[in-house]
Amino acid sequence: MDAIYTAVATATHGREGRAVSSDGRLDLQLAPPVELGGNGEGTNPEQLFAAGYAACFASALGLVGRQAKVDVTEAAVTGEVGIGKQGQGFGLKVTLRVELPDTVDEATGRKLVEQAHQVCPYSNATRGNIDVDLVVE
Repeated sequence: MDAIYTAVATATHGREGRAVSSDGRLDLQLAPPVELGGNGEGTNPEQLFAAGYAACFASALGLVGRQAKVDVTEAAVTGEVGIGKQGQGFGLKVTLRVELPDTVDEATGRKLVEQAHQVCPYSNATRGNIDVDLVVE
């Protein structure tokens, strides 16, 4: 694959440091959530992943919606990223909650969400590695 765009960010001091993008537009204090023993006074990698996946999936849904001539511009995607013990290390699980406009019937909505899951780069990157549950609301 030839990259059209490459995002660059640097994190220092792991979950208790900072994450800064090369252009300076992203500059975040990092902190583990309380559930992982932190103070929760910063963002964490799971929140960043949830936001990125939700935004990417919403874009993929918009693409397949336009191709099918179905207006999903008012759709909202909520990403939930869970972290827990997996073997000797840790693993992730994802739930994507897709809220579609009332004008989209359930069968069409489900079909578009499934198509978006095939198109979305995050879905393609996680397929077979992370359990992803798609919930159409």
